[in-house]
Parts: sequence; structure tokens; C-alpha cells
Amino acid sequence: MPTDTRTSAPVFENVLDMIGNTPMLELKQIDTGPCRLFAKLEQLNPSGSVKDRIGLRMIEDAEKDGRLDPNGSPKPTIIEATAGNTGLALALVAGQRGYHVKVVVPDKMSQEKIQHLTAMGADVILARSDVQKGHPEYYQEVAAKLAERTPNSLYINQFSNPSNTAAHHDTTGPEVWEQLEGKVDAIVVGVGSGGTLSGMAHYLRSKNPGIKVILADPKESILNPLVNEGKEVQAGSWLIEGMGEDFVPDICEIGLCDEAVAVTDAEAFFMARELLAKEGMLVGSSTGCLVEAAARWCREQTEPLRVVTLLCDSGAKYLSKMFNDYWMIDQGFIQREKTDDLRDLIARRHALGEDHTLGEDDPVGQAVKRMGMYSVSQMVVMDHKKRVVGIIDEGDILLAVAGPEDAWQRPVSDYMTRRLETITPDRSVNDLLPIFRADRVALVVGEDGTYEGLITKIDLINYLRRQLA
Repeated sequence: MPTDTRTSAPVFENVLDMIGNTPMLELKQIDTGPCRLFAKLEQLNPSGSVKDRIGLRMIEDAEKDGRLDPNGSPKPTIIEATAGNTGLALALVAGQRGYHVKVVVPDKMSQEKIQHLTAMGADVILARSDVQKGHPEYYQEVAAKLAERTPNSLYINQFSNPSNTAAHHDTTGPEVWEQLEGKVDAIVVGVGSGGTLSGMAHYLRSKNPGIKVILADPKESILNPLVNEGKEVQAGSWLIEGMGEDFVPDICEIGLCDEAVAVTDAEAFFMARELLAKEGMLVGSSTGCLVEAAARWCREQTEPLRVVTLLCDSGAKYLSKMFNDYWMIDQGFIQREKTDDLRDLIARRHALGEDHTLGEDDPVGQAVKRMGMYSVSQMVVMDHKKRVVGIIDEGDILLAVAGPEDAWQRPVSDYMTRRLETITPDRSVNDLLPIFRADRVALVVGEDGTYEGLITKIDLINYLRRQLA
């Protein structure tokens, strides 16, 4: 048996000492053609992302040059515009230093990130994600205005902050070079603020000028056509978080890139799921973009190159999104068998066991628990023959528990609505509108009485959105 040469992990005195010095993993279960692909496990930083490196460096440098006074009274407030991870990194460091943190986050970011930020003590302000830089409601504009009206505050601005680049030049780049003993042929990086690209590329090229720098970029971002064609385009929209831009950040030296690989949302999300299934790595959507681009670039090579990318944040922040099959279905990324009738609008198909129902003898208290567990506002009630006999919603339950003291123990059949709006699968989408105008849901039931599932207003909205896409 091989001898275990691992050394014991160190004992740290402060959580900030745990930032950086992340391990490297060779990805052997992903098809990389003739190349070897190595991934730096940045999701192992304390707050779960590569951004811990810049959060620490930006605050330390601001303390050194006097922009932040750690002994100030009251303590300063740090303000930032962020896709989430930089905000988490700043909250981590600020928590150890005693600073206040306010972050402005685009409203397309995952709920897990927002909950994490709030739990770490940050004040979270949501901004619109459907506007571009220069618009007054763009998240960076909102953050800058917030700093102007917040006394004793610092807008740390990762997009223009040279400490961002310095963090990667002084830590990430040297760690990669040392871990791979200088045998690095290419790096695949993304741009959120540009610090990773600029810092790593400068350091590694100072060691080996021939290293290729490949940009992984969401397809609708402006950066990949700028790199590949020198073309300036209007930004589209994408769901990959923390990567891709509608402008070139001040610290982003985009000219360092040799080429760019454009990645769709679907490609990034499925690669993240593949990394979990094949490599055991629970990672986020930006990592999915990076690894998809890196693997594709590797397969196009004719020589056995050594390529490095980053697993830049944890997938625990996206469990409600790309790791949730139903979210993937609702967004149109997982395609189910089409029926070309109203069954295509059902978000949770009963025949596939995707929905959640109640028995008519189940107590009201159980209905409340299940609604909370499954995040639904109404549930179908079925009899012992598995026929739909009613539907109970939050309004019915509110009326129930406002009544007799024993309402929680009474069966849902005492309070459910028995007047059901049923519709056969072959009816038109337009036939749903009168049902919705009456503020009801549509129960799809076949001619033979088979219950297929229910359709709500949001199901119709999602269906129409997918048709437009």
C-alpha cells in the first residue's frame, strides 16, 4: 500500500489566516482531450469563494492608507456593489474588524447568497439586473450614491480598486506557480471585476511569457466578442452569477487575453452539475462557466498542455437554482417530453410524482407544515381512491385557524374548497384566463378522470416566457 505523505493541517488563530493557500485538484473525470486540467479549489476559502482574497486585501490596504480607520468612532461603514461573493468576503473581514457593511446586489442573484449576507450582518440592498451601467438603478450607481449619503463610509469599489489585482498577483498567481512547479501552459479565467485576470496573468507571465490566457465568458457578455473580434456589442442577459460584464472594468486588462470562449447559461449549469456527479465538487455557476470553457479549449488542442482554472465558489449558494431540477425545468434548461397540450404548462406533473398532495383526513396542521416545506400556497386534496376532491389554500387555512381551537387537528376536508375549476388537456391556453380572473387555479383532468396536475398564474407566465425565448 502507498505511504500516506500528507501532513497535518495547521491550527489557525483567526479565520482570516485561513484565506488563500487553497489546494489544487486535477480534474480527471471531465473530457479534456490531450490536456491535463487542474482546478484551484477557491470554494474552500472561509466565506466560500475566491473573493475572500480581495476582501482581505482591499480592507487591509484601505487601513494602511487611511481610508479606513480601525479605531474610528463610530466604526466606518464599507459599501460595495457585488454579485454576492465580494460582499460575503467583505462581511467576513469586516466582522473581524468591527466595521459595518452595506452591499448592493443585482436582483438576479440567488436567495442563498442574500441570506448568507444577511446572516453575516451585512445590510443588503437589491438593485435592478435589467439595466446597464450608467442607468441610475444599476447596482454600481446605487452603491456610489449610497456611499455619498452615508456618513463615515467607504465605497470600496472592487471594479476600480488596484488592491483587487494585487491580491491575485501576490497570492493566487504565486500559489499556482509553486503548486505546479512552474509547469503551466495556460490559465482559464473569467471576469467579474477583472482582478483575477489581471493579477494572475501578470504574475504568471513574469515567470513564463508564453503562458496562454483564456477568457471564459457568458455568451451574452460584451467581453468575448471584444477579445475574439475586437468588436464592441450591446450586452444581452444571462443567469450565470458573478461573471461576464456589460462594460470593461477599470482594473481589467482585457488585452492580456489570447482568446475567449463563450459559454451559454445551459452549458455552465450542466457542467456544474457534471462536476458534482463526476468529480464530487459542489460548485457555482461561474465555476461551471470556467470549467466548460477550459474543457472545450483543452479538447481543441493538439499538444498535451497543462491548464489551470479556478473552482471559484461553492454550489451551496445555488441549491435552489441550478441544482434544483424544478428550477431548471421552469427556466427551460431541462426539457421534458412534450404533450403539445395543456399538460406542457403543468410545473409539477402528478403522473411523474413531482407534486405534493394531501389526503382528505390529513389534519390542518399537517397541511401547514407541508405548504411550508414545499414552498407552495395551495395543495390538492385526494380521497382514498386517489381522486381529486378538493383544494386547500392559505386563505382556507387562515379562516380555519381563526375559528375553533381544535382547528389544527381537524381534517382538511372540513375547510377545503370543493368547487374545483377543472379543464381537460386538449383545451386552449386562452381557456385558462377566465379561471385565473376568478383568482382560482386550473386542475387539469383527463376525459377518463385522470388527474394530471394543476396550473397556476405563474405557470402560465413561465410557459409564455419560454415560448418567447
